[in-house]
Amino acid sequence: MLILGIESSCDETGLALYDAAHDRLLAHALHSQIRMHQDYGGVVPELASRDHIRRTVPLLRQVLRESERTLGEIAAIAYTQGPGLAGALLVGAAFAEGLATALGVPVIPIHHLEGHLLSPLLSPRPPAFPFIALLVSGGHTQLMRVAGIGDYTLLGETLDDAAGEAFDKTAKLLGLPYPGGAALSELAQHGHPGAINFPRPMLNSGDLNFSFSGLKTAVLTKVREFGAPDDGQRADIARGFQDAIVEVLVKKAMRAVRNTGLNRLVVAGGVGANRELRRQLDARAARGAITVYYPELEFCTDNGAMIALAGALRFRAGLSIKAAGGFAVRPRWPLADLSAAVSGNQRTLASPPASRR
Repeated sequence: MLILGIESSCDETGLALYDAAHDRLLAHALHSQIRMHQDYGGVVPELASRDHIRRTVPLLRQVLRESERTLGEIAAIAYTQGPGLAGALLVGAAFAEGLATALGVPVIPIHHLEGHLLSPLLSPRPPAFPFIALLVSGGHTQLMRVAGIGDYTLLGETLDDAAGEAFDKTAKLLGLPYPGGAALSELAQHGHPGAINFPRPMLNSGDLNFSFSGLKTAVLTKVREFGAPDDGQRADIARGFQDAIVEVLVKKAMRAVRNTGLNRLVVAGGVGANRELRRQLDARAARGAITVYYPELEFCTDNGAMIALAGALRFRAGLSIKAAGGFAVRPRWPLADLSAAVSGNQRTLASPPASRR
């Protein structure tokens, strides 16, 4: 029972084949548009959509070749319906719906963030439900209680900039190339701890919400104070900024675990690859008998494997499956809508698969 997954929400084109009968990822392929967008300092939606069109068929051929499977063996096609860039989403949705019509198989529209939430299940050591999920990416920073497939409770979220967005904007202030988050994290490795202390927004707010726009403004003020920061000052700014964000993320995540009485924490999204965040989460978790789960580094950013996995789990649970045909994308799509969709007589999966790559 093969599920084809297609991801095209922003600036990565990802396709993957997942064997739902044996809980195994067979193959995945990814093309990043980073180089194409670097000259513009950010993602250009029209260029992103055109590149998705160029890449989808070659990537499909690649995953079929690597998995030694054929189109005729595909049982269903999962694709990212939202949120994301409308034009980019339309490319993946149209391709999925057209191919499904040709093959006579159903489609499974997937919420992009659900893919990220479930991506640690691709690990050789997947978490069991329920767990707390810290979703940290360029567009989202949220804490969720995940009870099963489609059963998500929002515990807290950012009130303005997401953590990844703050990383990218701060990197731009420091003159780092796009995408700046990874470059800023690398620069921070050369900074001195405590040399520059930035505020920890909402650290002691008592709730599980976040706010990072003020932190970005504090960085701007410090840059102007230095005038033209030298390499050492830029590294200290990067270190101070990263330390501030990591401390807030770690404290709020630990609070969410304590408040819910759970002992499993999943970290997903691009910022989840940050080494300092992982180091501090692991240290705090060890003191509290908490287990932290991360997706493999290759699955932290957008990818087709997480969409194929989410599609396979929904296919087995009988959720979100529809016949190919008319479709719409959802550039803005609250994750909470998924829980509403599975309430009533629709069922959720009681436990995750023993995923193996």
